[in-house]
Amino acid sequence: MQISDLPYPDPGVPDVRSGPRFLVWLGRGQLGGQVRSLCWGLVHFCGIAGLPYAVGLGVDAVVRRDGTGLLLVGALLVLIGVAISVGDAMLHRTAVTNWITAAARVQQLLARKTAELGSALTRRVAAGEVVAVSTSDVEKIGWFVEAVSRFLAAAFAVVAICVGLLFYAPSIGVVVAIGVPVLALSVLPLLPRATQRADIQREKAGKATELASDTVAGLRVLRGIGGEELFLGRYREASQEVRKAAVRSARMWALISAIQVLLPGALLIIVVWYGSVLVLDGRLAVGELVAAFSAVATMLYPLRHFEEIAMAYSFSRPSAQRAAGVLSLTRTDAPEPAATDAGTAGTAAAQAPAPGGDLYDPATGLLAPAGRFTAVVCGDPDLAGRLAERLGGHPADDGPAADRRSVLLGGVALDELALDTARTLVLVQDKDPVLLSGTLRELFAVPASGAVEPGAALAAAQCGDVLDALLQSAPDGVDDPMDARITERGRSLSGGQRQRLALARSLATDPEVLVLDEPTSAVDSHTEARIADGITALRAGRTTVVLASSPLLLDRADRVVLIHEGAVAATGTHRELLHGEPLYRAVVTRETDEEQRVARMELTRLEEDRLDNALTEIEESA
Repeated sequence: MQISDLPYPDPGVPDVRSGPRFLVWLGRGQLGGQVRSLCWGLVHFCGIAGLPYAVGLGVDAVVRRDGTGLLLVGALLVLIGVAISVGDAMLHRTAVTNWITAAARVQQLLARKTAELGSALTRRVAAGEVVAVSTSDVEKIGWFVEAVSRFLAAAFAVVAICVGLLFYAPSIGVVVAIGVPVLALSVLPLLPRATQRADIQREKAGKATELASDTVAGLRVLRGIGGEELFLGRYREASQEVRKAAVRSARMWALISAIQVLLPGALLIIVVWYGSVLVLDGRLAVGELVAAFSAVATMLYPLRHFEEIAMAYSFSRPSAQRAAGVLSLTRTDAPEPAATDAGTAGTAAAQAPAPGGDLYDPATGLLAPAGRFTAVVCGDPDLAGRLAERLGGHPADDGPAADRRSVLLGGVALDELALDTARTLVLVQDKDPVLLSGTLRELFAVPASGAVEPGAALAAAQCGDVLDALLQSAPDGVDDPMDARITERGRSLSGGQRQRLALARSLATDPEVLVLDEPTSAVDSHTEARIADGITALRAGRTTVVLASSPLLLDRADRVVLIHEGAVAATGTHRELLHGEPLYRAVVTRETDEEQRVARMELTRLEEDRLDNALTEIEESA
């Protein structure tokens, strides 16, 4: 896999049983890149390993006054220099490729899991944690994956230098062969503490990221209630905690680095001293001493990769554990989403319901007839939000088993369909829709049927003033409001303007079933009335479900359903329910608690009267 080939057609099914298993799975998936990196690493490090012996041969040739031998050594040094240069360049190229492709695979897996779980993800994992995993953790994981091949090549070079010295100069080679393993293993006792401090730093950084994400997302509200400075103070404290943890972690790694410099230096002094004694005794040639000195000095470079692999693993293991934790999330008692590759596309398509089916929720008993405008009234806003998610094919992860049953469209369970198919059939717009940065034209560049033009959708959502505002704030030369830019999350727009743009985007998509959760909660009543007319006209003949309590929307619906305590309590038109259902009237007209209590008593009385009438009819018929 090359960088130009990204993204992966299929990132695969990861092993998420643990962080180390996930790292092994990633490495196995890039064996080709790892082998290429290892081969170029061997060329590079073997060239480095050959330098001491070439230098030693050159010194011996000078001592013997062997001109031909000196020329051959010069040619050998040129060859070694080319091997080191080319190997280093290609090793860097292949290592970076391994890093980027591993990080891209993890990001694709996270994106796929996010799309699979939808809004359920942030109920299981904090949004800041997901951001941290998708950014800094991904980089650390990629770092370890690419460092493995370089470490193996460096380890081979160290072994080659030691073995070569044992044959080239056995008397001094024994000292080097004993000292090098001590150097390589000297930092092992410090690694657990360094890893622990790195974990603490990562945990504090994740909390700070989560706090920053929450603060930025709620900045408008914080300013409104005067809590901006309070949250900024909390973030300052959290960032200072991260700084202190980072300093503690850096001190430990600095100690490890110091040991990696001190001990090789001590070994170098020992080799020079002991070699000089051997030279004076005539048991070692000058060239052999130079070769031994050069070997130990050269070995410092590959030995650094031992420290790097330890550091990379220490940082990547907790990151991989967190990534595996996110990737292992599944819906409780829900089947895995159907595969969407070419081999299974036909099966998924065969399960798709025929067009024009009714939408039915077995948890509440809600039925939205095909081709009609159904309004749903819930006294509990949280219940309305959960119902909207369930209608979109995202049943609850916990709670009663009934709440975890999938919604049926035309008799087919949505969570049994391929993800792409389910989202083509049913689109849910929640009460807090997100607008990404970009032009208005890019905002409408979403999968759509093509039957509704963006202009018609914008008109139905009453976005005329929004277009004027975008055009006024656009730079000179922008004459078409569709080319005006929207800031991140639409922060330059008011809540009502963002809500209407999101509604227009949903209308332009023109799905078979459109579910809207409080689509007009941030607009005035006059605009809301026109929006209600626009939705009714534009969605004529299409299934539309609106969760709202506004009489302006409810009066336009073909059918209104009252949900009380998690189940359908009444069904009819808005006017019928307003006059015949006290509980419905209490919710829609915002009656007081006492009025609602009286309404519930009235509803109970009406139910008792209906039961008595039914019993009377049965007795009379008998």
